[in-house]
Amino acid sequence: MATRPQVGGGGRPLSPHLSIWRWRIHTVTSIVHRITGDGLAIVGGVLFTWWLVAAASGPEAYQTFLSVATGPVGLIVGIGLTWAMFQHAASGIRHLAMDTGAGYGLEISKTTATLTWVASLLLTGLLWAFILLR
Repeated sequence: MATRPQVGGGGRPLSPHLSIWRWRIHTVTSIVHRITGDGLAIVGGVLFTWWLVAAASGPEAYQTFLSVATGPVGLIVGIGLTWAMFQHAASGIRHLAMDTGAGYGLEISKTTATLTWVASLLLTGLLWAFILLR
């Protein structure tokens, strides 16, 4: 039976722990990209399903859906989903560019990560201003 090489005085091999790494904008952006993708799929999927079932179930069920969707909770969820969509899209474009090998330098990575946040917040604000002010 083969034995594992011993590192650091006979214990298991040592590896860095998350506590020694500093959280930076590009790290958070990459993690948020995954979270927004999951959130859009789960929350958006549930809401889309609810909308379809309500539409198929008749006027009363659809009116219930509309009252929730156009109320304060619906507004908060709608704005959140809109931001998540824009953040995920902007971050996806960033990841696509990085897949070509571009943008791996520390400064350009920080800049593009920051731009995803600026773009998503700006586009969300513009879209909802258009929706609410027309």
